[in-house]
Formats: sequence, C-alpha cells, structure tokens
Amino acid sequence: MKKKKILIRIGSLRHGGAEKVLITFLKNLPKNKYEVDLLLNLKSGKYLKEVPSWVTIYHLHKGEMITTNKPWEIPVKAYRRLYEELLKFFPIILYKFILKKRDYDIELIANHRLLEEVLKSPLKTSKKVVWVHNDLFSISDYTPARIKDFFKADKIWVISDKIKSGFEKLASTKDEKEKLIRIYNPIDSQEIVNKSEEDIDFTFTKVKDEKIFVAVGTVFPQKGFDRLIKMHKKLLQEGYKHKIYIVGDGYDFKNIQALIKSLKLDDTVKMVGYQENPYPFFKNADYFILSSRYEGYPTVLFEALTLKKPIIATDVSAVREILQDGKLGKIVENSEEGIYKGMKEFLTQPEIAQKYKQEMNEKELPFTLENAVSRLTTILDHL
Repeated sequence: MKKKKILIRIGSLRHGGAEKVLITFLKNLPKNKYEVDLLLNLKSGKYLKEVPSWVTIYHLHKGEMITTNKPWEIPVKAYRRLYEELLKFFPIILYKFILKKRDYDIELIANHRLLEEVLKSPLKTSKKVVWVHNDLFSISDYTPARIKDFFKADKIWVISDKIKSGFEKLASTKDEKEKLIRIYNPIDSQEIVNKSEEDIDFTFTKVKDEKIFVAVGTVFPQKGFDRLIKMHKKLLQEGYKHKIYIVGDGYDFKNIQALIKSLKLDDTVKMVGYQENPYPFFKNADYFILSSRYEGYPTVLFEALTLKKPIIATDVSAVREILQDGKLGKIVENSEEGIYKGMKEFLTQPEIAQKYKQEMNEKELPFTLENAVSRLTTILDHL
C-alpha cells in the first residue's frame, strides 16, 4: 500500500497544549501508512526530542524563542520575521530549496496562525487542512471576515462543539459547512499517571488545614493568572488559608512576579516556572484551577481529570464539554468574581470538591487515546 505523504507545520515544539497534542498524535500514527515531514518555524522546545525517529524534521530557524525586546535580540527577531515573510510571498523557495519535495498528499497546519502560509502553497493537488486549537471568536484581532478565510482550506479540524458552532454560523454554503470536522485531541492518560509518580526537585510544603491550588499553563494574559492572584489576595484577607502554585513560563512571567510582589504574596504564591514534568504538581495539590480568559480546548483539564483533582474552571470554550456541564468540575463565570466564588466554595465547603472527585472515580473519562487517533487516521485516509 502506498504511503500518504503529509506535511505538518507548526511554529515550534515549546511547552504548549497544541504542541503536546501534536506530539501525542505523531507518536501514535502508524508509520507503515504515512510518510510525515514536520516543518518548524523555530527548531526548539521541550517536545523536540519526542518526535518519532521516522518523522523528518525541517526548520526555518534554530535557537530559542525570543519573547523580549532587548537591544541585542532585536536584529535576530527582525531577521526571523523578514525571512518568514519572504517565504510567505515566495513559497516556491521553501518547497524547492528547504523541503525539496513537491508531492505531498496533505498539508496540515497545527497552528491557526499559519493559515496564509498553507493557502499559498505552490502544491495545487494537495489537500489543505487547518487544525484550530483556539476559540478564534474570543480573540479580538480575529474578525468574522478574517475567520471566513479559513473556509479557503479543504478541511477545518475544530476541537470543540462551541468552535464548530461559531464556524457554522459564518458558513455561507453547505460545502463550507461540510469542511468542518469536530475532532478530539489525543491524550495519553497512562503517560500522565506514570509521570505524576516521578520524583522532582521541588519541596511541597503546607501548614495544617492549608489547601493548595495548582494552575498550569503558558504565562500569557490569556491564562488569567493576574486575576487568579488578585482573588487569592482577597480570600487571604478574609481569613481563608491557602496557597497557589503556578506552573509554566511565558512572556508575561515578570509581570505576574511583579504583581505578586506588589501584593506581598511571596509566601503564598509560588511561580515555579517551566517544568519538564508538571504532573507531580497536580498530584501534590488539593485542587486544580483554570482561570483563563479564553481557550480553545484546554487539555490541561483532561490531565487534571486523569489525576482525579477537583477542578474550578472559568466558562470558556470546551470547558462545558470536558466537564460534562459541571458534573465533573465546578464551572464559574469568566470573571474575577467567578474565580473568587469558586475558590471560596472549595475552601469553605470541601465536601463539594470531594463530590466532584467521587464523580470522576465513578465515571469513565469521555476521551481515550485510541479513539482519538483512530478518528484522526480515518479522516486522513479519506482526504
């Protein structure tokens, strides 16, 4: 049987949800059926070493991601941007001199920001697939007119019913609606459990009756860590003892650190930074909290469910689907007040959190690695 040739594009393999999902997907693809090339804008990230050996990696740049504007970094950032723009306007250079292949059956972007790049591909016979991980309708610079451009692709993979519904409202024809495919992200639950048992170089400390909330994610404004910290301060002032561990790194890290310092919370909020293995933090916390302003499909909730941690989550895209309309976790208003009320409820009525934990233990989790990968490969086979 002839293998299908697939080009997959993503910015990098840093520590993010979309990157983790892509790696899990690649690790579970049958190599006897597909020939995969992976093109990275920046060859870096924690998941780079996990790319299967049979996948060929190409890149536009090497080095680390630059998230600041230090004077000596600006020329490198400018060069990278100009180089990417050059390849966007003259894609034949990319395909002829970097990829050196012109016969892909499928070109898939695993980052919605690369839409223009895949649509400008010089390969006219390949199927163009866009994998949308974010709720674009919650991002200010994605206007309806801009989102309509996604229908120029052959297929649009969306990871939640809410995102699919948003696209369907913009679809002008039946053909456009049929381009939409609702998929489940592949999550390896056994790997999560195994890694949660590993020893890490971190000491978990808490006094008697003190609860620990853990929040995990890239430190961007999207994740709402600023409002989580403000509500933490408010609860402390009301006498409710608890701590917060924030696991992750990102360009907003120093701003969040400054906020913690200004509110005099150094003893109760721990910014532990990027962790190769975040799962022991889930295991050693009492509760998991998602304070995001918007999301696509927060796979971190699945990780918390796998490790049986009572969840508080703002009402953003896919949360209701993952938490089964509140059966598996506390869904709160997407606001500071909503975060405050959810945390206060868990702190004052721990039996509610325990009830969610019992529900998790009794229910079979709705998403499995095998089903998700099987669904994705079936879709690829029919393109």
